[in-house]
Amino acid sequence: MDEATALGLYRTMTRIRKFEQRAYDLFLQNLVKGTTHLGAGQEAIAAGVAAAMREDDYTFVTYRGHNHLIARGTSLTAMMAELLGRENGLMRGKGGSMHLLDVSKGVLGSYAIIGAQLVIANGTAWSSQYRGSGQVTVCFFGDGATNIGAFHEALNLAAVWSLPVVFVCENNRYMEYTAIESVTAVKNPAVDRAPAYGLPASLVDGNDVEAVLASATEAVERARAGGGPSVLEYLTYRHGGHSRADPGKYRPDDEVAEWLRRDPIPAYRRVLVSRGVAEAVLDEIEAQAKAAVDEATQAAKDGPEPDLELAFADVWSDGGWTWRN
Repeated sequence: MDEATALGLYRTMTRIRKFEQRAYDLFLQNLVKGTTHLGAGQEAIAAGVAAAMREDDYTFVTYRGHNHLIARGTSLTAMMAELLGRENGLMRGKGGSMHLLDVSKGVLGSYAIIGAQLVIANGTAWSSQYRGSGQVTVCFFGDGATNIGAFHEALNLAAVWSLPVVFVCENNRYMEYTAIESVTAVKNPAVDRAPAYGLPASLVDGNDVEAVLASATEAVERARAGGGPSVLEYLTYRHGGHSRADPGKYRPDDEVAEWLRRDPIPAYRRVLVSRGVAEAVLDEIEAQAKAAVDEATQAAKDGPEPDLELAFADVWSDGGWTWRN
């Protein structure tokens, strides 16, 4: 991999980590409205997949979606302000952490209903196919969504219509509080089921950002060339609990320690240093990421509280709110 691409991956992962650390701190200060589901530990998946995509491709994510918006280039200030419920947020403070949306970057929503985005993603994939635009839809979901009916419905229809969609399972081994292996009949919840629908599938180390990029590039380009859908399952681990309300004590201490040792960011830093990248270069990338998050945090805190009238705006596509039939 060329150095510019490698440093770009490291830059994206570092920005994500700094943002998530700050979101955690602000939550403890009671500044974040509602709860948060942080993606610390899973940065390599967002960074690697985003690097394989075109600017006009579509992305669907879960309520653990901060990583993916940052990887797609969403403003850190707009995201932070949204978490703080400020008017300068992405949705002017109306969506919060679990419902981030950035149409300008092709991110068509963060979904709090488990598996809901899977069938909606087929819609944009069908639109791309119908228009002949060459756009690909990438749909992220957690391991728990594979036991939801929408997962099977989405894979089936995508296969039948040969849609340009890539289904990406972020398997962090746990649903909310339950180990996925304890409630699933197959070892690998996504890729072991994909063959039933005739879909190509790959099981990849989700903490190896270059492996993520390589597998995602293959799947995205296959879809773009008319080769139809595929399933990618990335093995990873969230550093914290399911949400900020969850201390995650149900996970064995030795398991947590093992996965923390496999943290994707210091692991990739060691790879880059071994290839001759100067430590000072990587230190500067981290300093720039911290400065960007600091700036976003201050701009978010300085943002105005939303006017209550905003509750009645943009309920319908024409911007209004009055009920009609």
